[in-house]
Amino acid sequence: MSDTFDEERERIREQKKRELEARLENGEDPLAGDDDAASTPDTPIQIDGQGHLEQVIDDHDVVLVDCYADWCGPCKMLEPTIQALAAETDAAIAKVDVDAHQPIAQQLGARGVPTLVLYADGEPVERMMGAQPRQTLEGLIEQHTETAA
Repeated sequence: MSDTFDEERERIREQKKRELEARLENGEDPLAGDDDAASTPDTPIQIDGQGHLEQVIDDHDVVLVDCYADWCGPCKMLEPTIQALAAETDAAIAKVDVDAHQPIAQQLGARGVPTLVLYADGEPVERMMGAQPRQTLEGLIEQHTETAA
């Protein structure tokens, strides 16, 4: 593993530790967290239709939508990053199979795969095409998590 990856992981751990300590100091249940963070899944959410996508976006402050295809090489390269972001960030990660859900992919503006769309407070705030570095995605999630409701 690279030093940058290890440094970023340690930074996230320290941030989570500070959040837990603050909850303890305020007499809160340190494991409860806020409603959105507690309900954010640790694994990507496989989208099964338009209504499901809308529900996920409505239920979470920050959502990263990964439009992918099983046959796509860059999508496969991005998969470990997507898994790690789901497990280690406060964002919900949603996956849309562009072959199975072409209308959703069109609505999201996916002209190629992978396409990543970041939602904050129910609105699209970032759109990226191609495999993105983990640090870039973490930075965008963190930036929008801080500004989200």
